[in-house]
Amino acid sequence: MNKIKIAIAGIGNCASSLIQGIEYYKNKNDQEAIGLMHWEIGGYKPSDIEVVSAFDIDKRKVGKDIAEAVFELPNCTTIFCREIPKKGVPVKMGVVLDGFADHMKNYGEKYTFLLAEQKEATKEEIVKELKESGAEILLNYLPVGSEKAVRFYTDCALEAGVGFINNMPVFIASDPEWEQRFKEKGIPIIGDDIKAQMGATIVHRVLTNLFKNRGAKLERTYQLNTGGNTDFLNMLDRNRLASKKESKTEAVQSQTKIRLKDENVHIGPSDWVPWQKDNKICFIRMEGKLFGDVPMNLELRLSVEDSPNSAGVAIDAIRCCKLALERGQGGALYSPSAYFMKHPPKQFTDDEAYRMMEEFIEERKE
Repeated sequence: MNKIKIAIAGIGNCASSLIQGIEYYKNKNDQEAIGLMHWEIGGYKPSDIEVVSAFDIDKRKVGKDIAEAVFELPNCTTIFCREIPKKGVPVKMGVVLDGFADHMKNYGEKYTFLLAEQKEATKEEIVKELKESGAEILLNYLPVGSEKAVRFYTDCALEAGVGFINNMPVFIASDPEWEQRFKEKGIPIIGDDIKAQMGATIVHRVLTNLFKNRGAKLERTYQLNTGGNTDFLNMLDRNRLASKKESKTEAVQSQTKIRLKDENVHIGPSDWVPWQKDNKICFIRMEGKLFGDVPMNLELRLSVEDSPNSAGVAIDAIRCCKLALERGQGGALYSPSAYFMKHPPKQFTDDEAYRMMEEFIEERKE
């Protein structure tokens, strides 16, 4: 089959795990495909994904082949596939806008971005690159809080006529105006804010549904997260967190029987612990009442490598977006978005979203 040609904006830890994963699964079969929800979607395997274009703003990455750039600082995720052949795809200079937080200049070379000296790309240059590279889908992996920069790349995707997967919490697919623009152009979009394979959000959602389905009353809950990657460092600037907190909170609130009052729910990043690197530790507490109004509480600690935890989900999202392109389907893909993302255009339970996504995949075979 043809390759699925993708472009990536932001060559950080998540992009590193994705590119490592594409290479890692090349020599696997469906019996060895640990960590994937689907070995094959519409005839496409993980190895059928090909990166043809990439953008970043860090001088240690810009100009280098994508196979080398994914291992450059400040990336710190687990390396599970070191041997990646050069792709002949140099990382191009992107745009800065609000994609770089000023406070990140003060933590040393090991932890922060070093802005490239090259002139920022124009919209025309990025659109031209997307078209000439043959990219079919653009993945957004910019830092949290990059509101202007994300909208810039979204415009580029629309102009170039490529599908868009919004892996971070700037609301594009879930914004009716943006969604309408994709629909009018006949271009698919999956978003917003990727939901990890076994991360804090999916676990918290499942437990919230467990309370509801077992007749327990959920009264209060929190989710606290720490990590040592640049995502957590970036989020030390609380001004960049508005959409992230809304995305994570709504992902849980949407699963409650009765919405919790604002003072009874706290969900969001908590602190940056450098030595944790890409390891994310999540603490969840849920308080409520059982039969006879008898109090109970639940506490959970989850430790995961943050970026690989999302890469398998991204591989499925890419293949679902490809199916939509083949079908000529534009606008927000509601079923894949509901299953893969924290803040989709329409929220469902994860069981419902899984069933809907399977139906979306199977539609191609009818």
